[in-house]
Amino acid sequence: MSLDMKEAIKNGKTVLGIELGSTRIKAVLIGEDNTPIASGSHDWENSYLNNIWTYSLEDIWKGIQDSYRKMAADVKERYGAALQTIGAIGFSGMMHGYMVFDQAGNQLVPFRTWRNNITEQASAELSELFNFHIPQRWSIAHLYQAILNREAHIADIHFLTTLAGYIHWKLTGQKNLGVGEASGVFPIDIHTGSFNEVMINQFNERIAAKELPWKLEDILPQVLVAGERAGVLTEEGAKLLDVTGELQAGIPFCPAEGDAGTGMVATNSIAKRTGNVSAGTSVFAMVVLEKELSKAYDEIDLVTTPTGNLVAMAHSNNCSSDLNAWVGLFDEFAQAMGLHVDANKLYGTLYNLALQGDPDGGGLLAYGYLSGEHMTHFEEGRPLFVRSSESRFNLANFMRVHLFTALGALKIGMDILLKQEEVKLDQILGHGGLFKTEGVGQKIMAGALNVPVSVMETAGEGGAWGIALLASYMVNKAENETLEDFLNENVFAGKAGSQVSPDPKDVEGFEVFMKRYKTGLSIERAAVEYLK
Repeated sequence: MSLDMKEAIKNGKTVLGIELGSTRIKAVLIGEDNTPIASGSHDWENSYLNNIWTYSLEDIWKGIQDSYRKMAADVKERYGAALQTIGAIGFSGMMHGYMVFDQAGNQLVPFRTWRNNITEQASAELSELFNFHIPQRWSIAHLYQAILNREAHIADIHFLTTLAGYIHWKLTGQKNLGVGEASGVFPIDIHTGSFNEVMINQFNERIAAKELPWKLEDILPQVLVAGERAGVLTEEGAKLLDVTGELQAGIPFCPAEGDAGTGMVATNSIAKRTGNVSAGTSVFAMVVLEKELSKAYDEIDLVTTPTGNLVAMAHSNNCSSDLNAWVGLFDEFAQAMGLHVDANKLYGTLYNLALQGDPDGGGLLAYGYLSGEHMTHFEEGRPLFVRSSESRFNLANFMRVHLFTALGALKIGMDILLKQEEVKLDQILGHGGLFKTEGVGQKIMAGALNVPVSVMETAGEGGAWGIALLASYMVNKAENETLEDFLNENVFAGKAGSQVSPDPKDVEGFEVFMKRYKTGLSIERAAVEYLK
């Protein structure tokens, strides 16, 4: 145990980040060098109540308190010090959704999470009104849908926020939000760094006939950018966070952020011409733009970095689920043959075989649509594998085509950015399960996007570390130091990583596959229609 670390903890030289993901709440305490020194987590699940995916306030606080308690216990066990003060704190949560409160601070309806697809009419009408794509999961889509539905609570709304914004408000008393998270509440004007006033006025005019007692600007949180101070922990907030009563009030908070923003920070991809792609059950790419797009696209969501730079987000609902199911089938076969194969070896062997396949996957075709896919306009999906009599059907091509198709829908969105809009991208940073087998996911992704793909050792630290870094930046930055410089010099300098550049054969092969993929969508549509 380091005496220096014990002193740093006692003197509040640490920084805490807590992120509420969809299945886990994680607390990460970092030291003066911005690396994690203690952590605690709490598993939780959403509930489906009255056709709404939700989490109760009770579960939110139980989860936060449990993850904090475990992290504080980890500190005590490792360093023999009680956690009484911290240099700074930041909270992050799953993006978007809908939390509304009345004047007395009472919640009006259960939290509506990003997972609810119940705002289709609102999403379409607002996208047309603003000439700006409004995804169904955004807070403003939920608000407008509730207005269209004539829900009783609408007139009583005093404050509209997200999960991260709600927790921040309860702990600090401040109704503000980091700009990255705010960009999923309502469109941001990147020139002012706040909500788009023209669109706010358009919205107010659209709902004027409802004669509600509020204007939109009255109920929205204040927007802050990374580095700004967003309030301090109140006496009441300290008791809420640490039920033992050891934690003292007065600790500064950074602006609350969403998990997309903290993922960008944790992968050091907030600079223009950089991006990150998260590939697991679903896959999404975040690309930091140099300029605005020429028009609105249904396939592209526009959000911002925590510093307010414009980000294009291409999101696909399906990535590795069907691929994992096929690997599971090969595992079953191995066991039936009396072989026990380690999961890492099984994935590694099959994934590496894909690199030996034909550049285009040998004429094979697959769709991993376990659920619907908005990128290609499917409300339902059917996993599908198909080949012609001329296809080169072998294991290498079979694995290659399933890795290809895991990125097929994403590529449609990325082609809009890279080909139609000619967005410049120097590199993209990959993280998530698809990149666990060294080199393979990277090489396939580089071929799909025709961009160098890097994977860093720190990419697994996650969003709780990302929000801790934003809190650290707020209290430790030099005068006029940008977040980009702070991360490059104080966090990621000297960190090991690997980069794979696109192989022209892979690029050409993926393009051939994509022609087959787009043409074959009618086969997938028939499967949805006839395979009930």
